[in-house]
Amino acid sequence: MVWIGVILAGGVGAVLRFLLDGAVARRAGKSFPFGTLAVNISGAALLGFLGALALDRQAALLAGTAFVGSYTTFSTWMLETQRLGEERQLRNAVANVVASIVLGIGAALLGQWIGGLV
Repeated sequence: MVWIGVILAGGVGAVLRFLLDGAVARRAGKSFPFGTLAVNISGAALLGFLGALALDRQAALLAGTAFVGSYTTFSTWMLETQRLGEERQLRNAVANVVASIVLGIGAALLGQWIGGLV
């Protein structure tokens, strides 16, 4: 049963990533990967929130690993950063790395704080 939950939660997370990334990218333009940034920051906040809830092992697997793991995307973040570097958009590449790390840590801490209030 857990495997079915992982498959379903992972599928939902991947679809939501695709939808949010596309919606943000359409509004913000394509010169900077704002869609991936929005996905990863919101995922960090959600994972921080879930971590504060002290879920049991199976619930943590489904929510954290399956859903949030498929929703967020390290590989796309790195590929987009590398692409910015290839296009000689070094400021955008550095900004993507710095913003992702700083905002991601902040979002995770905020999510953890909110989860602690629940």
